[in-house]
Amino acid sequence: MTFTRSLGHASSQPPSARGAGGVSSPLPSRKGLGEGEQLGRASRRTVLLGAATLVAGCRLGPAYERPAFNLPAVFRASADTAEAAWPARDWWQNFRLPELTDLIERARAYNFDLAAAGARILQADAQVRVSGAPLLPALNGNADFTYQRTGSSRSRTSTTLSSLSGGGRYFDSRTYQLGLSVSYDLDFWGRNRALLESAQASALATRFDQETVALTVVQSVANTYFAMLAGQDRLRTGERNLRDAERILGAYRARLSVGTANALDVSQQEALVAGQRANLPNLRNTIEQNRIALGILVGTPPERVNPVGGSLNDVPTPLVAPGLPSELLLRRPDVASAEAFLIGSNANIRAARAAFFPTISLTASGGLTSAALSTLTGPGTLVAQLASALTQPIFDNGLRQGQLEQARGRYAELAADYGKAIVQAFTDVEQALTALRYATEQEGLERQAVTVAQRSADIANAQLQAGTIDIITSLNTQATLFNNLDLLTQIRLARFQALINLYKALGGGWQVGA
Repeated sequence: MTFTRSLGHASSQPPSARGAGGVSSPLPSRKGLGEGEQLGRASRRTVLLGAATLVAGCRLGPAYERPAFNLPAVFRASADTAEAAWPARDWWQNFRLPELTDLIERARAYNFDLAAAGARILQADAQVRVSGAPLLPALNGNADFTYQRTGSSRSRTSTTLSSLSGGGRYFDSRTYQLGLSVSYDLDFWGRNRALLESAQASALATRFDQETVALTVVQSVANTYFAMLAGQDRLRTGERNLRDAERILGAYRARLSVGTANALDVSQQEALVAGQRANLPNLRNTIEQNRIALGILVGTPPERVNPVGGSLNDVPTPLVAPGLPSELLLRRPDVASAEAFLIGSNANIRAARAAFFPTISLTASGGLTSAALSTLTGPGTLVAQLASALTQPIFDNGLRQGQLEQARGRYAELAADYGKAIVQAFTDVEQALTALRYATEQEGLERQAVTVAQRSADIANAQLQAGTIDIITSLNTQATLFNNLDLLTQIRLARFQALINLYKALGGGWQVGA
C-alpha cells in the first residue's frame, strides 16, 4: 500500500488528523537513566510520534487530478477569436423586449424544475452535515431510574425491607443515574474526511446542475416566445395574402360581368382564396399553443399568461461570439457538474481503501449515581468510565474489495461522462455557430427572393387590371410571393433560435466562481 501525504495544509485538518499534538522533537531525558539509554528511548519515542503524525496525515490514494484533454485551439465555425463577445448573465436583455424579460424573470422565480433543483441543493447540504458529523466527537446526555422488587425469605440486606402477607420478605431497590457520554472514532486513515469531501463535491455539483436547469428554462422561454412572435408574423402574412387574393378575385368577377373573363378563371381564383383562408386557423393555433406553453415554464396556469407578443422584424440581433475554446470549460455549468461528481468519486475511492484498515473508537462516560434522589449530588456518587476499541477487518467474504472495485468503476464511468460533457460543449457551440451562420445567409437570400417576387406580383397585378395576362400567370405570381413571405418568417425564426442556442451553448454568461 502506498501512502501519500498532503503537505502545507496541516492547519486545516481536524485534531484527529494532526497526530499527538503535532509533536516532532525528542522528549527531554529523565533522571536516573544513562546518556545512551536516554538518547535511545528519546529516539524511539521520536520515531513513534513521527510515525503517528505521519499516519494521522495519510491519505490512502492519490489526490484528484483533472483528466488530460486535448482541446482545440480555435472553434471550427469561428476561427477568429479577436472579436470574442461572451454572453452576459442577463443576455436576454439584449433583445430589448420587456415582455420577454418579464416572462424570464417569472420563470426564474417560479419554475417548478428550478424549485426542484433548489430542493436538491438543500438535500445535498444536509448530506454534507451528515457526512461531516463523524469528524467530531458525539456527546450524549442520559438519565436513568431503575426500580426492582425481589422476594426472599433469608436475606435482610436491602434498601427497604417489608413483610409479605404469607410471612415472606421482599426487597425494594431503586437506582438514580445522571451522566454524559462521549464517543469518537479516530480518523487515522482519512475515511471520514474522504466521505465528507465526496459529499461536498456532490453538493457543489447540485449547484451547477441548478445553473444548467436555469439556463435550459430561460432558453425554453425565449424559444417559445419567439415562436409565438413568428406565428403572429405568419398570421399577418397570411391575412395580407388573403386580402390580396380576395382583391384579385373581385377583379376577375368584374371582368366576368363584362365578358372579358370566363367562369374557369373565377373558379381558380376562388380556390386560391379558399386555400389561403383555410390556412389561417392553423396559424392561430400555433400562436395559442406557444402562449399556453409559456404557462408551465413560468409556473403559472396558462389562463393567467397572456403575452401580447409583437413581431420578429422589430427584434435586434445582438452580437455574441465565443473566445478561446479553453475558456468555454469555465462557462458551462454542466461541465463543472461533471467534474464535481468526478472529484467526489475520487474521494469515495479513498474512503473504500481506508475501510481495509483498523478503526479505533474512544468512549468516555461520567455521571452521578445514587440509591436515593436526594443524595444524587452528594459525595461518593460520582462514576466515570473510559474505554477504547480497535477493530481490524479479517474476513468479510470480499465485501470491502467489492466496494473498492465498485468505487473505481464508478470513477471510470464519471471520467467518461466528464469527457463526454467537454465534447458535447464544443459540439453544441459548433452546431449553434453553424446554424446561425447559414440561417443568416439564408435570410439574406430569402429577402432578395421576396423583393423579386413582390416586384413580379405588382407587374402581374397591373397587367391583370389591363387584361393582358391570363389567370395562370396571375396565380403563379401570387403563390410565389405568398410562399416566399411565409418562408422568410420561418427562416428568421430559425436564425433567432440558433442565436438562443448559441447563448445556451456558451453557458449563458455563467462562469465558474461567478
